Amino acid sequence: MQIENHIFQNIKFLQSPNFNERPKNSTISLIVIHSISLPPNVYGNEYVEDFFMNKLKISDHDYFDEIKDLKVSSHLYIKRTGEIIQFVPFNMRAWHAGDSSYKGVRDCNNYSIGIELEGTDRDNFSNNQYEKLIQISKQIIKNYPEINKDKIVGHSEISPGRKTDPGDKFEWNKYLNAL
Repeated sequence: MQIENHIFQNIKFLQSPNFNERPKNSTISLIVIHSISLPPNVYGNEYVEDFFMNKLKISDHDYFDEIKDLKVSSHLYIKRTGEIIQFVPFNMRAWHAGDSSYKGVRDCNNYSIGIELEGTDRDNFSNNQYEKLIQISKQIIKNYPEINKDKIVGHSEISPGRKTDPGDKFEWNKYLNAL
């Protein structure tokens, strides 16, 4: 697995419309781990992909009416099966962190790579997800030298009180020790 032109080669790439340029002089220096499932607590469908592509069929579930106006993306999404999908090239600003701050620097979208895991903060993540997350994280660290394992955080850490993902079930030691 390697990165060329800020895109992982040999994985599915779906260009989300929900991104923009990073600010000038911003350096990619952080990975933010998230969890997502649509509808909440339901796995094994393509609703997250549709959501990031602004193609979510609102009539398919009552919850979708609550999120219909949101414009969201992440750089990467890892399904429970281990399938990886990239939505935004790493040199571009994905819209994953929202109101956020890391070590006093606001708007983490400006300088971070967002990785979504199919899941919730109440469920365990699959071994396939950890395996792929470790592989892609190693490549990201190799390609973006300002990132190291001390600059990998959960969404809850950069948006405390607002976000709880990836949650208590995420095995940080298992993940970080493998890097």
